[in-house]
Amino acid sequence: MEILIVLIIVVILMVIAATKFNFHPFLSLLLAAIVMGFVGGLNESEVIKTLTEGFGKTLGSIGIIIAFGTIIGAYLEKSGGAKTLAKSVLKVIGKKRSALAMNITGFIVSIPVYCDSGFIILSPLNKAISKNSKIPLVVLGVSLAAGLYATHVFVPPTPGPLAAAAALDADLGLVILLGLLVAIPVSFVGLFWAKYIGKRVKTKKNENNVTATKLEKLPKTSLAFSPIIIPILLIALKSIANYPTYPLGEGTVLSIFNFIGNPIIALFVGVFLAFRLKNKKTKETHLNWVTSGLKEAGIIILITGAGGAFGAVLRATGVGDIIGSIFSDMHIGLLLPFIIAAVLKSAQGSSTVSIITTAAIIAPTLASFGLDSTLGRALTVLSVGAGAMTVSHLNDSFFWVVAQFTEMDTATALKSQTVSTFLQGLTGITIVLIMGWLFL
Repeated sequence: MEILIVLIIVVILMVIAATKFNFHPFLSLLLAAIVMGFVGGLNESEVIKTLTEGFGKTLGSIGIIIAFGTIIGAYLEKSGGAKTLAKSVLKVIGKKRSALAMNITGFIVSIPVYCDSGFIILSPLNKAISKNSKIPLVVLGVSLAAGLYATHVFVPPTPGPLAAAAALDADLGLVILLGLLVAIPVSFVGLFWAKYIGKRVKTKKNENNVTATKLEKLPKTSLAFSPIIIPILLIALKSIANYPTYPLGEGTVLSIFNFIGNPIIALFVGVFLAFRLKNKKTKETHLNWVTSGLKEAGIIILITGAGGAFGAVLRATGVGDIIGSIFSDMHIGLLLPFIIAAVLKSAQGSSTVSIITTAAIIAPTLASFGLDSTLGRALTVLSVGAGAMTVSHLNDSFFWVVAQFTEMDTATALKSQTVSTFLQGLTGITIVLIMGWLFL
């Protein structure tokens, strides 16, 4: 019991360090791992060995994937591909349903592009649509944010759910398929709230810079979609091919699907598809754009690796068994990852850090809760994701991006964006619990 109390204190100190002193999560996760190692009875050599092995094992499985994902995101951002996605969705759905169009656009864009970046990229389009259609900017802004946020926490290869899938040893293809099923209604809940609250709040009126860059030459729709859709299809096909009945065939055929559907190969294909987005007239080279993506990947990879190290130490000290024995009789199951992630998210602001930390804490407990099956592990990833979006408020950079680019004051942003994420998180965990009740 003492080690569990220490874990709670360590997590609280991590939150305080991040929120009050702006201490970087990479350092706080490593420091927490070292403290927990010694408290858990490991000697100095065991602490170092477990720390480095946990760090290396985590990055060995997803480091390359994160790098590929951020490269694709950089190309979509710099080429205008994200705007192409928005305009193509808007064209199909129509200006009258612009809020739905932006919601769907955010849903697609946030799979490879970080939600903060995605919102900034698409905000000029949001303002132009608002001016032309007379739809309140709050409605469009919160709708876009809801779509971005849904896939940000539920659908790999976004770094958070990708790291959770690795930490919990979940089947990535299954996490993507189930994540999409959960993310769709979660995204729409945010859309409905945006339409409701948009009629009841006002924003600062600012007519400057509301015209989208119509003259810039954007990539073709097929080129913009391909780096996102094709890797996801390849990964999903691998999971389908490995279904016990082998619906796509066995032998050589199965080997081919296993190879091309491996996340590393699938995302590598996506990178080469993203290369086609760059206009030949652009002065920057492919080297510049790839380097830009890798710079963003560096921080994400290091935090993810530190989370893996923290998780390895927790497993070595037996914390998982203790948590499992305490909560197993309460039949709390999939609700526990949600609660832990929601507390961490609300306290320190970062969804990705919340997901990585929660996955590290919960990984050793899966057997205790009967969640160590293929489906159980996938649903646990989604439970963590639902918690990590509950809620976005003053300590979250995404909250301020949405507020500033949608011209909302703080009170309005709390009423619209924060409540939206609260409703989205509750919807997400409700769907996950229903899935668990039906199929586990």
